[in-house]
Amino acid sequence: MKPSGHIDKVMHRIGGEEVLKHRLRLKTTIMVVKQLALQESSFRGHNESDDSLNPGNVLAWIGFASKLNDQINSVVLRSAPGNAKYTSLSIQKEILGIIANRVRCKIREEIGRFLFLYSC
Repeated sequence: MKPSGHIDKVMHRIGGEEVLKHRLRLKTTIMVVKQLALQESSFRGHNESDDSLNPGNVLAWIGFASKLNDQINSVVLRSAPGNAKYTSLSIQKEILGIIANRVRCKIREEIGRFLFLYSC
């Protein structure tokens, strides 16, 4: 009913700084997932709660990155809103799927279009 409460007005107010925070959170998660995949390490732990002593490699490495960089520390894990941490299993699988598709496309480019049936 109020023009100031319309979704386009609310999204416009969120804008710049929040977008940069979301990008930094996602970028941190992507870099951690990529490195763990290259090292063929496990991603998840049995107990990923905030008080766990061994939360799994993704959360441990994001925590490590946050200790090295104050800018990352201000936006990830406990500093992030509950619905935008970018550490869930589905996010990790989506990132791995995107990386796998890029690898397939690169292989396809290298060996030629006719020898590889996967399309990019």
